[in-house]
Amino acid sequence: MPIEIFDVRHDVKNVVITSSVRGRFLRMEPGEVGPRHSHDLGDEIFLILEGQCEFEIEGELAVLGPGQLCFARVNQMHGVRVVGDEPMTMFLTVTPHIEPTHTFWSEDGHKRPPVYGISTKAERDQQPADERSTTSMINLANRFRALADQLTATTNAHSHAQRLNVERFGDALSQTPADRKAALDAIWTDFSTLYAPLRAIEAVWNELAVRVADELLDEES
Repeated sequence: MPIEIFDVRHDVKNVVITSSVRGRFLRMEPGEVGPRHSHDLGDEIFLILEGQCEFEIEGELAVLGPGQLCFARVNQMHGVRVVGDEPMTMFLTVTPHIEPTHTFWSEDGHKRPPVYGISTKAERDQQPADERSTTSMINLANRFRALADQLTATTNAHSHAQRLNVERFGDALSQTPADRKAALDAIWTDFSTLYAPLRAIEAVWNELAVRVADELLDEES
């Protein structure tokens, strides 16, 4: 399969959308302001490609230009404002990309109800009808439940082994570096096994969340 290549000159959109990461090129006009928000689960990286942008992260302000990058951690309130007379273009990533991807707050500091699907709505609206999922929401919900059961079963099956692995690593602290590496390898084997069903359930959750969001929008329109 050929490498998919994206170009900021014509791909001003989400170019990667998975439950692990969302990455996009974003262009904003002079004076344009992005809504302040936070992310319950995601870390966000911003890299300025052209123009200048003022970032507010947890009340701290900084103006970044081309080649400069900043980072908003999980739960940090942040917002952006284009400064100067030129448009601003950035590349950003959010990891992981789990719905609801953005959390908005009232002026008195209360968390607003979750809003699903807002970060990928433009791409869903442009998706050809024959490429859209035809899985019913009840089937998605059942898949989510089955994956949740699998995640629980996998966690229970490996919890005892992981306790033994951690104990082994503790014993290896007084042994050789090779012993510590072997103990760490054993921890990793179980840890990676636990992570696989988590990634599977994330993908189904995101699909279910945006389907409900789109249904609500269709009803309101």
